[in-house]
Amino acid sequence: MNDAIKSTYGNKVRVRVCGICVKDDALLLVNHGSLNDKDALWIPPGGGIEPGEAAEVALKREFREETGLQIDVSEFLFVNEFIQPPLHAVELFFRVNILDGALMQGTDPELDAGNQIIKKVEFVTFQKLAVMGNEILHNALHSLESLESLLNMRGYFKFCQ
Repeated sequence: MNDAIKSTYGNKVRVRVCGICVKDDALLLVNHGSLNDKDALWIPPGGGIEPGEAAEVALKREFREETGLQIDVSEFLFVNEFIQPPLHAVELFFRVNILDGALMQGTDPELDAGNQIIKKVEFVTFQKLAVMGNEILHNALHSLESLESLLNMRGYFKFCQ
């Protein structure tokens, strides 16, 4: 994890929103570099809620920034607490549907051009997801039995690292 990531996101508790977007039996994921030892972490699109911003508004904004897509937030799914010092996040996961836009690799406005961490944005099939190593997947995606099992998750989780 580079110093820009640590100084921007580390040593504070962040409330994040994440969108579970399924299309044609594939899950939309963003590949982030610089967040782990493998320099690649596939996670659902999302990011931090800004002060005074509603969770659904934040999720729509984050989707536009990271993927170029406009979405509708359809339902709340689950909460995940992620703790891996110096990072600590409480993540609210929602199911979302695409309304408009073209899928593209977006940017993270909190980071300058030389420190961007979004490497790729794509729909990943469950078959591909099932063979990806846990070390490059968001912990909420570990040990899934199917995409449907992800959509049916409810409650509070503190997934193991």
